[in-house]
Amino acid sequence: MAQSARRAGYAVYAVDHFCDQDLRWYTEDCVSFDELDELPGKIAEFAIRHPVDALVVASGAEAVGTTIPLCGTPPAKVERFLDKLEIQRFFEELDVPVPPLAGDDCYPAMIKPRRGAGGWRNAVVRAEEELRRWEEAWPDVPYVAQALVDGIPSSVSCVADGRRARAIAVNRQILRGEGESAHGFAGSVTPFSHPLAGEMIAAAERISAASGCVGSIGIDFVAGEKTWAIEINPRFQATLDTVEMAIRKSVFAMHMNACRGVIPVTVPVPRQVAVRRILFAERDMRLEADLSDLAPRIADIPWPGTEFEEGHAVVSVYGCGKTEEEAYADFERNTAAVRKRIGR
Repeated sequence: MAQSARRAGYAVYAVDHFCDQDLRWYTEDCVSFDELDELPGKIAEFAIRHPVDALVVASGAEAVGTTIPLCGTPPAKVERFLDKLEIQRFFEELDVPVPPLAGDDCYPAMIKPRRGAGGWRNAVVRAEEELRRWEEAWPDVPYVAQALVDGIPSSVSCVADGRRARAIAVNRQILRGEGESAHGFAGSVTPFSHPLAGEMIAAAERISAASGCVGSIGIDFVAGEKTWAIEINPRFQATLDTVEMAIRKSVFAMHMNACRGVIPVTVPVPRQVAVRRILFAERDMRLEADLSDLAPRIADIPWPGTEFEEGHAVVSVYGCGKTEEEAYADFERNTAAVRKRIGR
C-alpha cells in the first residue's frame, strides 16, 4: 500500500506491525505497534507530528476510529463485512451462490473463525473428532462451518464508490497447502485465466456495489465447474502487488479516485502475468543476511538480525512474464537467489 501510494504521488506515513526495510523506503515516517488496540493512539500521534490529510486502513484496522478523514469504507458500514456469518447472510440475500452452512454432523466442512483475515486458522474437518481438536486449539473463537466445495481459490479485485463498482483484476490465490495453516494465504497470480472469469467479474461487481463499500474491495471465490462466493474483503487485499504488476496501474490511485466518486469505465487489460509467493521459515531461524539489494524482485524485506519462528513469513518473492509459465520461471530464479543468500 505504501509503495503504491508513493508511486501515485502521495507522502506516506505508516503505522505497521513490522516496519520492514522496504516500508521505510516509501514512507516519510513509520512507527511500529504490537497490539491492534494501540492503533488509535499511534495514529493520533502522527496527526499531531505530521500534516496528515487522509487515513487509509489495511487488514485489522478496518474499524479503527480517528479524527483524521477516512478514505475508505466507514467503520459503521464495514463492521458487517468483518463477520463471516454476516457475509454469508449478505450473499444469501443477494442470491449469490455461496457454500451453504454445514449442519451438525455434516462432514466434510470448512471451519473458519467469524473474524480475522489470511485464512491461517481455516481448516477442513472430516469428522466430529477433528472439529473438537480445532475447538480445543482455538477455544472461545466463534466460527462458521460451511459445506466443502471443489474449485480453485481465487478473487476479484474491485474499486467502488458506495453505489457502483468496477473489477480491476481476477486473481488466483496461492494457499500454503500443508501444515496447520494449510488454507492460509501464501501468494497470488494475476491475471487468473479461468473459463468463468467473466462470471466472477459480474458477480464481484454486483456484490461490491450492493455492499455500499468505498474504495478498494475484494471478493473471494472458489472457481470450479461453477463459482462460489466465499468472502468480502472491504479494504486493500494481499493481491495488491500482483494486480499492479499485471495491469501496470496504481491501485492506490484508483482507490482514492473511487473515494471521490470516480471509478474506471472498463476493466483494465492485463499487460503481463505476475506471481507473488511468500517464503516461510522452515525452522526457527535468525536472518543474518541483508536481502535489500534483491529488490524489486522481493518485498517485505526483513532487517538483518530478525528472528523467525518455524512457519512464520520471511519475505515475498515475485516473478513476471508474458505468460504464466514465464512468470513462474522468473519467480523460481528469484527464489533461488533468496535461498542462496539465506544459506538454504
